[in-house]
Amino acid sequence: MEFSGFEWDHGNSTKCRKHGVSLDAIEALLRSGVTILPDAAHSKKETRYRAVGRTERGRAIFVVFTLRERGGGVLLRPISARYMHKEEADHFAKTYET
Repeated sequence: MEFSGFEWDHGNSTKCRKHGVSLDAIEALLRSGVTILPDAAHSKKETRYRAVGRTERGRAIFVVFTLRERGGGVLLRPISARYMHKEEADHFAKTYET
């Protein structure tokens, strides 16, 4: 997925940090090879995606984001982020990791 940067403001940065995930961890995850899935059920106004992957320390993380065109480029706007529960992380490992 091609994008030129991230779009952060008070709204999405506060919501993403609410569950203890740093903005740096979110950006590093989304720049790496993550699994990206559609999230059509949660927004009628814009296309949303779900990203699942692991931090550099191996912790499973889940991020919801959208893409926005800004200034001739595409910015990735995280909407929410959280660390996965053990059951979710186990399912992710079985389904997407090889």
